[in-house]
Amino acid sequence: MEYLTSANLLPQLQSRFRQGHSTETAVLRVLSDILQAVDRSDVAALVLLDLSAAFHTVDHEVLLQRLSEIFGVTDVAHMWFRSYLSGRTQYVRCGSSRSSTTYHVCGVPQGSVLGPVLFVLYTATLVSLIESHSLSPHLCADDTQVYGSCSPAAVDALSVTISECSADVASWMRSNRLQLNPDKMEVMWCSTDRRQHQLPTAALPIDGVPVAPVSSVRDLSVYIDADLVMQMHAKKTALRCFSVLRQLCQIRRYVSMDTFQALVVALVVTRLDYGNGLPVYLSWRLQSVLNAAARLIFGLRRSDHVSDALISLHWLCIPQHIQFKVAVLTYKVLHGCVPSYLGPFVHVADLPSQRALHSANTSRLIQPQSNRSTVGDRAFPVAGPQVWNSLPSEVTSAPSLDTFHRHLKTHLFTVSYSNIQLS
Repeated sequence: MEYLTSANLLPQLQSRFRQGHSTETAVLRVLSDILQAVDRSDVAALVLLDLSAAFHTVDHEVLLQRLSEIFGVTDVAHMWFRSYLSGRTQYVRCGSSRSSTTYHVCGVPQGSVLGPVLFVLYTATLVSLIESHSLSPHLCADDTQVYGSCSPAAVDALSVTISECSADVASWMRSNRLQLNPDKMEVMWCSTDRRQHQLPTAALPIDGVPVAPVSSVRDLSVYIDADLVMQMHAKKTALRCFSVLRQLCQIRRYVSMDTFQALVVALVVTRLDYGNGLPVYLSWRLQSVLNAAARLIFGLRRSDHVSDALISLHWLCIPQHIQFKVAVLTYKVLHGCVPSYLGPFVHVADLPSQRALHSANTSRLIQPQSNRSTVGDRAFPVAGPQVWNSLPSEVTSAPSLDTFHRHLKTHLFTVSYSNIQLS
C-alpha cells in the first residue's frame, strides 16, 4: 500500500479498503457534485451499477498481468502474488459432512487483507473508461456510481451518453469475467422540486435491460431523493433508530447505566451520524430520535423536558452535530487527511484583494456562491467553508485534530444550549 500510494497508482475516485476512503466520503463527493449541478439549474442523472459475486470471479491471469503491466509488480514480487493466488482449494462442510475438495481457479481470497486491495487494482481501469464518455465515476468495492449533468434541453443527449457508457462498462465487465447484476441497477434523474415534471420518465437501456427511473435510491446506505431534499433518508433513519430504541427498552433494567448508554450510542447515535447532511427543516426528525434516546437512558417520561438530559450526556443538538462533522472534515481537508477527491473542494482565501488578504490572515476559506440555499449551500464545497468561517479563530487555529475536536465541541455545545428549549 505504501508503494501504491507513494507512486500514485491507486484510482483517485475509489473508496473503501483504503485509509480515510469511506463510503460516507464517497457519497459526499457524488452528492456534492450533483447538488452543485442542480444549483446551476442543470439536470443530473445518477446510475448505480452492482456486480454479481464480484470478488469470486476475478480472473487470476488477468489480475497478474495487470499487476505487472500497470502497477509495476514484477520479478520476485510478481512470483509472490502468483503463489498467493494459485493452488488454493475449497470445500463446504455442514456438521460432520463435507463436500469434495475443488481447486480455487478464480476470485480473490475472502476475508484476507490482500483480497480487497487486489480487487481495487483489478477494476482500476474502469474509472478512465467511464471518464472517456464525459461522465463522472466513483467506485466503492463492487458498487459503481456513474453520474453526469446537462441543461434541461440536452437530456436526450445525456440519456444516449449514459446508455453508451453503460454498454461499454458491461462489455468491459464481461471481458474481465465480471457481470453486472440487472436486478440492482438503478437510474435516477435529479432536479429541484419545481423542475421534477421536466425529468425523463422513459426507461433507460443499460446493457440491453430497460431500467425505469426511480424517485429515490439507496446509495451506500444513504437514501437520495430525486429532488435532493433527503426526506427519505431522514424518515428511514428515524424509523430504524426508533425500532432499535424499542428493543433496547426491553433490556433497560438488566444492564448498568454505563453499559446501556454505550449501547444507545453504538446502536442509535452512530446511525444519526451517518449521511446526516439534511436541510435544517428536516433535522427535527433526527432530533426527536436523540431526545427519545436521552429520555430512555434516564427513564424520563415523554412529557418531561429533555434539555437537562442532553446536557448531562454532553450530546450536541442535531444542527450543531452536523456542523461538527462538516467542520472536522474541513479540518482534515486542510491538513491532507482525507481522500484527494475532496481536496479541491476547499481553498484558503489567497486572492489579491483586501478582503482575501484579511481572510488569509484569519485562516478563512473561500466560500463559493450558490443560487439556492436549500440546494447549493448543502454541497460540501459551500457548506465546509461556511461552517469553518463561522468558527472563532481559537478553534480553527488548533494545532492538532484532537485539540480541534475539544475546542469545536465546547464551542458548539455552548451554541446548542445557550438559548434553546427542546420538547
